[in-house]
Parts: sequence; structure tokens; C-alpha cells
Amino acid sequence: MGGKIALAVGVAGVASYAARGRSAGVFAPSVWHGPRSRRAIALTFDDGPSPSTSRLLDVLDSYGVKATFFQCGMHVRRLPEIARAVAEGKHEIGNHTHSHNSLWLRSPDFILREIGEAQQAIESAAGVKPILFRAPYGVRWFGLRAAQQRFGLLGVMWTVLARDWKLPAPLITSRLLQGAENGAIFCLHDGRERAVAPDITCTITAIRETIPRLRDLGYQFRTVSQLLQGGSVQ
Repeated sequence: MGGKIALAVGVAGVASYAARGRSAGVFAPSVWHGPRSRRAIALTFDDGPSPSTSRLLDVLDSYGVKATFFQCGMHVRRLPEIARAVAEGKHEIGNHTHSHNSLWLRSPDFILREIGEAQQAIESAAGVKPILFRAPYGVRWFGLRAAQQRFGLLGVMWTVLARDWKLPAPLITSRLLQGAENGAIFCLHDGRERAVAPDITCTITAIRETIPRLRDLGYQFRTVSQLLQGGSVQ
């Protein structure tokens, strides 16, 4: 009996790592960190666009920083002009599924549909074809590999999760500064899952504080693609 319990626990642990582990590539190829040889960091923002994304864009623009936005198709269809503004600002747009439902225990058809609808919405509104994908809640599942291949997407996890949906700005800033390292990918949010008009004031305040402090430490900012490919620093 003890052996069976140990086996079950081991299987559960492997499944959990495959689905949620930031370095796992079991269900689909993904990255969670860029090259450690360059003092650069990628800022990423999930769950948007939202009515407050424009405020975040203003902050990024004031520092001359480009970021990567993983957008949900349902929000893009609701706010196409904001999705377009992200692209026109020379920021990168990634796919974050259509409805932000977890992919855990979902069918391959569901996963393909969620990613395909988001891909179509982003291309239509912003005029760009995403090449990066981030799963809602960072949870991957069977069928994701085929879906990413179908749409030419690379999965992106994160080095630091800001937890900006629940922490005050000073603690968000602290998490980012403590996790800063060459090639880090920071995960923040310019939306709040399926919320129509979320309050992202803490995120914006933290970003306004974090960027100059990281620059003082010698860090520069890149989109995820630039970070991975060694593109020009912003």
C-alpha cells in the first residue's frame, strides 16, 4: 500500500511540474528566462488590454521602454483601439487565449479554439501576428504543443511573478527588485483576468518606481523577442 501511495504522489508531482513548472517543456516548448550574459530584463503584462492600459503605455513611453503584452482575445475585441495603440507604440503583443479560461483538463479542441480566436482577434485589431504565447495562470496541458505549432507560437513563462493583482505597489516593486537578474522575464498585469474595468493602479505605480531603480543598477529593457534574440536594447 505504501508503495502505491508513493507512486501516486510521484505521478501527481510530475503532472504538476509538467503543467505549472516554469522550466517545463513537457506539454509544449516554452522559455522562462533570457540569456544571462546581458544585463537586460523583459517586462511583460498579461490579461489586457483594459481601459487602464493607456495609462501604463504613457508610463512606459515616458521612460522609452518597450514591453511585451500578452493579450486576451475577448478584451481585444472589446477594446481594439487600445490593442492597436500597443502595437503602434512598438510594443510586442503575445497571445493569452481568448477568454482566459484555464487550459487544465481541457480538450485539445478547446485549447486550439482559445488560441486561434485570440490570434485572429489580435491580428485583426492590431495588425500584428503574435509569435509568443502565455497560458492563463501559467498552466499548460495536453494539446498545447499542437496548438502552438499550428500558429507558430513559442510559450513564455516568467522568472519573477509580481503578484500585482493582490499586492500593494511597494511590495510589487520589492519583488521585482529582489528578482532582478540578467535575462529575467517579469510577469505583471495590465488587466485582471476577465474584468471589464480593472484597477491596475498598483501595477502602474510599481512600474513607475521600478524602472528608474533598475536602470540605476545598470539594467536595460527589451521585449521578450529582443531578449531571446539579442535585439537592440530599449
